[in-house]
Amino acid sequence: MRTRSHGGDWPGPEYRVSVSFRAPIEFVFAWCTDYTPGDAALENEAYQRKIIERTPRAVIFEDLEESQDGWDWSRAVVSLHPPNRWHMDGIGNNRDVMADYALSRLPDGRTRLDLRWKRRPHVPDAKRRTKAEREASSTRAWKMFASALEKDYVRSRGGQRLRKK
Repeated sequence: MRTRSHGGDWPGPEYRVSVSFRAPIEFVFAWCTDYTPGDAALENEAYQRKIIERTPRAVIFEDLEESQDGWDWSRAVVSLHPPNRWHMDGIGNNRDVMADYALSRLPDGRTRLDLRWKRRPHVPDAKRRTKAEREASSTRAWKMFASALEKDYVRSRGGQRLRKK
């Protein structure tokens, strides 16, 4: 998979989502890039996550979930670019995905996340969703993440991370 191509040779649309957090950019970056096996619970999903490797500049993890059609497997390689960016290249048995995440400071100590991604299915989607449906679904997930992040930020009083997953 070619990295950083932003999907120029990928079919289909580029998806975009923006969400804001009531927390400073440093906290948001650390929280969003702290991948753990408990992440599925944050979005009420059932996949199992295994962290393969973690360094200061990268995280590699695999997700596995049983579906009606068998197993959905994926591996993500996340390149970290602190303090405000990260890039993910994912491969899987049903689809590949690449995503770019960028954080920006907002007034009053808030932070905005701008996410854009492309996907390349390997099999026909049984439940084809429109661009708007995919973006709406992702926005709902990120709003759940925002709620959990903000609770963790309040618990930490803006200092140390106390993420509980």
